Amino acid sequence: MSVELLDNPRFYGYRVRRQIQGKTYQEYFSLKQNSKRLRGAARAEVKAVAEARDETLKGLQRKNRDKKDREISYDPTGQIRGILCRMKREKSGTMTPVFQVGVMSRVREKIVNTTVSIAKHGREEAWERAVDFYCEHKGIGKRTKVYKDLIAKCPKPAQIKKFTGQ
Repeated sequence: MSVELLDNPRFYGYRVRRQIQGKTYQEYFSLKQNSKRLRGAARAEVKAVAEARDETLKGLQRKNRDKKDREISYDPTGQIRGILCRMKREKSGTMTPVFQVGVMSRVREKIVNTTVSIAKHGREEAWERAVDFYCEHKGIGKRTKVYKDLIAKCPKPAQIKKFTGQ
């Protein structure tokens, strides 16, 4: 929750703050009236108003996040955000090409990571496994257009060489 009680010489009250699409929404709810601090029912009423506003902003934030999860975005190198082609150093010291997946999981509510070896699974199967992991944690179904678009974006061998520097 982003309802915070501020008690300093400049302000006494609740601050509601959320970030949606890169824009910060911040509102203040004072707990002073006629230079006196509110108590009891009046204070609870102000807190309820602040929490209601926070719930409204939380809904907008969730809606925007869900919309953003359904879109494919690219980083400056042309790779899909969240699924990167990298070289990974194995315990033996050899460098192996992998698809590295790192996303904010809607299932676990934290950032999750995994790697899928291209050498072990082959380019297409490794890509499918990486996309499956990505979609599982983003809440994207296998029958959706986004899933099918992601599968279709499997990097070609020349792209893998470019991304991994081989």
